[in-house]
Amino acid sequence: MRRFIVGLMSGTSLDGVDASLIRVEGFGINTKVEILKSISLPYEDSTKQQLMQAMSSDHSNVQHICSLNFKMSYLFADAVKEVCQQARISLENLYLIGSHGQTIYHIPRSTDGIMSSTLQICDASVLAYETGTTVVSNFRTMDIAAGGEGAPLIPYVDWLLFRDPIKGRILQNIGGIGNCTVIEKDASLKNIDAFDTGPGNMIIDGLCRELLGVPFDENGDIAEKGTVHHDIVLKWMSDPYFRLSPPKSTGREDFGDPYVSQIMHEFRQLSPEDFIATATYFTAYTIADAYEQFVFQHYDISDIIISGGGGNNVTLVKMIQQLVPDKNVSTLDQFGMSSDEKEAVGFGILANETIHQQKANVPSASGAHHSVILGQITLPPYGDHQFKMQ
Repeated sequence: MRRFIVGLMSGTSLDGVDASLIRVEGFGINTKVEILKSISLPYEDSTKQQLMQAMSSDHSNVQHICSLNFKMSYLFADAVKEVCQQARISLENLYLIGSHGQTIYHIPRSTDGIMSSTLQICDASVLAYETGTTVVSNFRTMDIAAGGEGAPLIPYVDWLLFRDPIKGRILQNIGGIGNCTVIEKDASLKNIDAFDTGPGNMIIDGLCRELLGVPFDENGDIAEKGTVHHDIVLKWMSDPYFRLSPPKSTGREDFGDPYVSQIMHEFRQLSPEDFIATATYFTAYTIADAYEQFVFQHYDISDIIISGGGGNNVTLVKMIQQLVPDKNVSTLDQFGMSSDEKEAVGFGILANETIHQQKANVPSASGAHHSVILGQITLPPYGDHQFKMQ
């Protein structure tokens, strides 16, 4: 039976809500997916600023987060309605919504009395009410309950869609944070690995905003004009995160605005072009270094497939290829899926797995003690004749 599902994602780059309408048949290893329509609804500057404030330990407050939780719910609902309208699919025919929400804070490891935990806002009840559709949300918390870090979650989807009988592959997502899924040739689910490689676009975007007043480096044009300062890259590589062995995850808490402010102060002699070029190379270097430390010694890899906003940064992709010259580096667009829509599609697929009671975390990636069913199910307010637990 084929079902219409919308997947929703808003990542650490805070660009907006990505929504993908997919048609799904089956589940688990028999999953078949057709992408019908994908859109992105950009956040207004005021919304982005509110999110940044909510993520700041110094400036956030409970009232602010409480309000923003509902505001984001209506924005996510608007994205569902818009993608369905553009695809000419009635909301009445929509079977399911898979919503990642917007991460406000992520604590992958317990330290000094602070428990490992994660918080994604966008209330599923509001989303279900506004769309009249069953919602699966809060995917990360069950993995943390099982002893994992709650990230990464897309490796299961990568395995479903991109495993190959003769080629080992790395699926490298570059959003605000970079994360990779390592799939050896003809891999079973137990034979994949995944972890966060470090900052993706987060530092680059922060520098673009602060130094040039633009939201990001379109196509990597600014970095292309600058000079990379390799001594600074090596200094930044001294951050202890890069020596941690997987499973591991990171976020804005480590490489967000405070980090950008710190390096801007420390290296204020750099021109904006040189700073952005150096930060772009830093992202590429963290990715290549992670492969050298944790992947190439253990897996025979042929392809590196890049997705996320970083896949649109030509300069960044070129730098990664130069750092791993014996691998075939390409973007997801060459596989029939745009670099921007992958994670939204992924959470639609994960929602389908939840409804079918399939365990969809990857303990080797997240560090969880067990494979578990992810997500929480919120039924629509007046019932849904389509919804059946199977």
